[in-house]
Amino acid sequence: MRLYVATTNPGKLLDFEHAAKGHLPGSPRVNIEPLPGLSDIPAPPEDGATFTANAVSKAIYYSLKKPGWRVMADDSGLEVDALKGQPGVRSARFADDMGFELDSGATLDERNNALLISLMARELFGQRTARYRCVLALARDGGILAIAEGTLEGRITAPPRGKGGFGYDPLFYLPELDQTMAELYPTTRLGLSHRGRALKKLLEGLRPG
Repeated sequence: MRLYVATTNPGKLLDFEHAAKGHLPGSPRVNIEPLPGLSDIPAPPEDGATFTANAVSKAIYYSLKKPGWRVMADDSGLEVDALKGQPGVRSARFADDMGFELDSGATLDERNNALLISLMARELFGQRTARYRCVLALARDGGILAIAEGTLEGRITAPPRGKGGFGYDPLFYLPELDQTMAELYPTTRLGLSHRGRALKKLLEGLRPG
């Protein structure tokens, strides 16, 4: 069974590929591939109020561009309880939305992380609970076939720790492992991924055809 995912993000693709390899022993093999020609398709607006709304909208949009194909789209991000769920659906564009700048050489991930540290500077450690959340939607010919969600609980720490992963991983601390996501071995990080958890749930209810 082949699924096409509407992303070119290498970190997301690794998450999905790792999860697909062993989702259900004895079940049909699932191949996850990036949607061909994605860079030539104008991106749809991501203006939904929830992860589910954005994932569903994108899956429908891209599936209509590739008739007959199973196309999967995700919306994912970080929810910080002390910030009332921010950055949430705006996780990837958090610093841009807030007009937060660093020096000219800073990447968007670095600006997003610096903004989060700034906002959390007055919060006590006990108030730093957060989670990664991912919603996946699978569509074919404009119809939704499945929706699934995965989460990973943790805390926000500072300063950033680790060089692995991407996004907010250097700030996302897992108390049970005493490491941030960016400090974990790649295979451990992939095994914990909220995207991987969402994909496994989605595949459990999916049938070939």
